[in-house]
Amino acid sequence: MCTTCGCSDGAGATVTEPDAHHHHHPHDHAHDHAHPHAHDHPTTVTLEQRVLERNDRLGERNRGWLSARNVLALNLVSSPGAGKTSLLERTIRDRGGAMALSVIEGDQATTRDAERIRAAGARVLQINTGTGCHLDAEMIARTLDSLDPPRGSAVLIENVGNLVCPALFDLGEHAKVLVASVTEGEDKPLKYPHMFRAAELLLLNKIDLLPHLDFDVGRFLDYARSVNPRLQALQVSVSRGTGLEAWYAWLQERVSRLGT
Repeated sequence: MCTTCGCSDGAGATVTEPDAHHHHHPHDHAHDHAHPHAHDHPTTVTLEQRVLERNDRLGERNRGWLSARNVLALNLVSSPGAGKTSLLERTIRDRGGAMALSVIEGDQATTRDAERIRAAGARVLQINTGTGCHLDAEMIARTLDSLDPPRGSAVLIENVGNLVCPALFDLGEHAKVLVASVTEGEDKPLKYPHMFRAAELLLLNKIDLLPHLDFDVGRFLDYARSVNPRLQALQVSVSRGTGLEAWYAWLQERVSRLGT
C-alpha cells in the first residue's frame, strides 16, 4: 500500500501541456500519505483506508463528470516498458481521424512521453508525480478541467508504470486496460493478482518476439483468467500492428456504449 511503497508526504505533482511555450500549471498534491513506523500496524491500516476512501469519492465524482459529457476514460496500466506509450501513439495515428482522443500522461519526471503523444497528433497533459508512484483521482480532476475533452470523445490516461498501487486507486475511469508484454514472464498474473483482477481488458503486447522467447501464451492466459475469469484478452504487436484492429473495435464500442 502507499503508506509503505515510497510515496512521500506532500509529494509535489505538476501538470504540463507540452506546447511551444511549455506552460507549467502548479498542482498541489494532497496525497495524504503517512509513513508510520513499521510496528504501528493499526495506525497504518486506518490511514490507508482513509486515503483510499477519499480517493474513491473523488473517483466517483470524476466518473460522473465524464459520463455527463459522454466522455470515455480508460486507465492504461502496466509495468515500465510494456508498451503503453507506443500503443497510444499508434492508436492516435491510426484512429485519431475517426475518433476524438486526448491523453493524460503520468510519470514521476520528464515530459518525454507527452511530447511523443503530441507529435502523434493528440491533445495531451503531462502529470509528473515527483516521488509518487501512481496517479490519483484528485490529480485527474484538476487535469480534466484544463483538458476539457469534447463530448463523445475518449480520454486515455497512461498511469505511472507500476503493477501495485495503480490497481488500488480509482481515477474515475470507466475501465482499466492492462498492457503486458511477452518479455515480462508468464507468472505476472500470479505475482500481481490485484492488477489483473482490477483490469477489464488485457493487451498482451510484443507477440512478434515470441519466436525468440521461452514464453507460453496459453499458460500466461490461464494464470490471468484464474485471477480474473471475466478478463478479456487480446494478443497484439504494437510495433507490427498485429491484432490492433480488435483493440480499436473494443475502444470504439466502449465510446459508442457510453453515448447510448
